[in-house]
Amino acid sequence: MATASLSEPQVLAHTKRRLFPADDEPDTYAVVDTQFAMDEWLPDHPIPSTVREQLSPFNHVRVGSGYPDLVGVRRLDSEFLAVERFGEQPPLVAIEAKGYTDAGTVDVERGVVQAYDRLHEANAAFVTAPAEAITESTRTLARELNVGVLGVGPDGTVDSLEIPRIVGNHVSDEATAIRFQATAQGVADRSFGLNHPKNYLAYPLAVYHPDDTDTVLADRVVGAVDSARTGAVFLGLVDERPAVELTQLGEEIVRFALARYGSVDRALNAFEEWQGSRKRFCDIAPEWGLVARRVVWAYPATQLLVEELQTMHEDGVTAPSLLDLVEWLHAHHPTFTVELFVRGSDETRRRVLDEDGELDREALTDGSVYHSPTVFQLKAMLYHAGVLADRGAEPHRLDPTSDRWTLREPLDSHRLR
Repeated sequence: MATASLSEPQVLAHTKRRLFPADDEPDTYAVVDTQFAMDEWLPDHPIPSTVREQLSPFNHVRVGSGYPDLVGVRRLDSEFLAVERFGEQPPLVAIEAKGYTDAGTVDVERGVVQAYDRLHEANAAFVTAPAEAITESTRTLARELNVGVLGVGPDGTVDSLEIPRIVGNHVSDEATAIRFQATAQGVADRSFGLNHPKNYLAYPLAVYHPDDTDTVLADRVVGAVDSARTGAVFLGLVDERPAVELTQLGEEIVRFALARYGSVDRALNAFEEWQGSRKRFCDIAPEWGLVARRVVWAYPATQLLVEELQTMHEDGVTAPSLLDLVEWLHAHHPTFTVELFVRGSDETRRRVLDEDGELDREALTDGSVYHSPTVFQLKAMLYHAGVLADRGAEPHRLDPTSDRWTLREPLDSHRLR
């Protein structure tokens, strides 16, 4: 492929593959703007499906005063980023891509200015473009503005031409959603595989038990050990890197079990008795139900859902459907809503979002576009913990227009004043 034929989507695809190579890398996540999910980039210039697959997932994320072509979180090495010290969190990175137009030009300087604007909320910003289109004057401008410059070669190689310094900034609500997805608690490409909180609460007990963790859990609580471990990590009960260890929250669950039962072994006896029960967990085990409520409340998505459902109740929307909730949330927290509720596949995001990131209401009436870990497993856990009034439903059985999302105990608005 000649460099002069590199379009903006192709430049961005090569750049993403170089800077964000692995979807399953810890503390890493990236989305590309919804304009790149369209069939055509320029009239009569379709975006190849292979390029779209490389660019997905898509979302419309505001950073600074605009919408970067790519927003991601990852610990970039010194080839791309000058990092003396940043702390525990990897940097939030914004990238603006430029490619050849029909006129055969590349406006790289405009990309530098756009990237500079993103530094109001991002920790690092880059412009990426065909290498031969990047001039010395452009590099000088980028260097003065602390914008990184990436040159893409004819074979798709990406070279770092100017290395930016990392900056500390206030991160917006929208950018926070991307950070959330990069953590072990993010729902992107991962899953709450089980829909009952007891399976996750039991995992710290099995870790603390003197016998083999997996054997204890499989014999006495649930056979899906891997799913239980993954959910326990999501909920912040254990950390599995480099080896499985209890977090402070997980340790508190063990202490509760010891105080209540005298040993984790006797506590696990109670969990055995609850196997197969369809009853609400907080009703059959009130004390453990309170523990479950404390644990799911610590999950960031829970706090957002409860806050917005309460606000909807105060505004007279007392029995919102899933469709109502998603439309409401998207008006106030668009990026977070898409990441939490909509499946990340190229096909799904293209159905649900237009190039400006607006929702397609008709597409949202199809249950298959929703992310199962949220509409099924997370909702079921919130039901068992006593937060929501109704259980979750699997996407293939889901009617978004009638699936009710209501707090079990909404507060009276006049008593909150």
